[in-house]
Amino acid sequence: MRGWKRRDWQWKQIAAVCTVAALLSGTAMTGCQEADAQEDVQDRQDEAAREKEISQAKTLRMTAEEYPIVDGSTATVPLSEAFAASVTHRPIEEVRQYILHNTTHNAYVNLIDGLADIIFVTSPSADALSYAAEKGVELSVVPIVSEGFVFLTSRENPVDSLTMQQIQDIYKGKLTNWNQAGGQNQPIIAYQRPDHSGSQTGMYDLVVSAEEIADAPAKKKLQGMDELVDVVADFENGPGAIGYSYYHYVTDMWINEGIKLLAVDGILPSAQTISDGSYPIQTAYYAVTRSDLPGDSSAAKLLAWILSEEGQKTAQEAGYIKLGTQK
Repeated sequence: MRGWKRRDWQWKQIAAVCTVAALLSGTAMTGCQEADAQEDVQDRQDEAAREKEISQAKTLRMTAEEYPIVDGSTATVPLSEAFAASVTHRPIEEVRQYILHNTTHNAYVNLIDGLADIIFVTSPSADALSYAAEKGVELSVVPIVSEGFVFLTSRENPVDSLTMQQIQDIYKGKLTNWNQAGGQNQPIIAYQRPDHSGSQTGMYDLVVSAEEIADAPAKKKLQGMDELVDVVADFENGPGAIGYSYYHYVTDMWINEGIKLLAVDGILPSAQTISDGSYPIQTAYYAVTRSDLPGDSSAAKLLAWILSEEGQKTAQEAGYIKLGTQK
């Protein structure tokens, strides 16, 4: 695109000079006509190249044998299934048996070790980046759908909104009772996830760093996102529990009527507020490849298709939020 803009500017310069010369001489100059014609040809060639690239992405089709080896997080399983079904022209029920996501950290390890071609995940953890550096692998991390990092509490909790500062203070151990946040006189039970998990990496990247977060006993560090959702909703905790996850997971994959999502700085997470960037804690799901991935590989073609109009429509139909405004 940068080269195209340079060429466009150069032809416009030529055309401008010719126009001035023509006005001064009072005659139409053949050179100007030639410059205009060349400019038109170049524009048509550039436009044709762009349309061809988009067309190829839109019409991408692969057999099951041609499809790249994909891995990823739990939260992106439906996304991966939708992509595979669309590109291979097979029913989701048929491709589902071939889609195996080994959770976020394991997917990064498999990609770095060359056991996967492309992975659909949250951002890499410090451990994943360290392992990549150790193996001499550079990662290419490309956002493919928008997402929001959300906080949840019991539906019985009268608190509907927290400020970002209050959330940070809760997880730093500074704010310990809900009455400090406009709620009942009830101890705050703050749940976390293990360090290798995608949501814990999100917590460190987006809210409270690993150095600042309060230590949590093992019983408050839950292995699965489903476990965290269910324990926050558990009536035995009363309205005191709080946890975190990703918007798509808790609204489309693991729905529990006992929880509610908290507004952050007065903005409730929704498909609209995440897409338009107004929800404060913006993130994404990413397609990650090794940076030395050949441009003509099946994984590179798949990524180009995912970013096309058809790929984004497929993601949206699978319940995800197409790329919008990210702060």
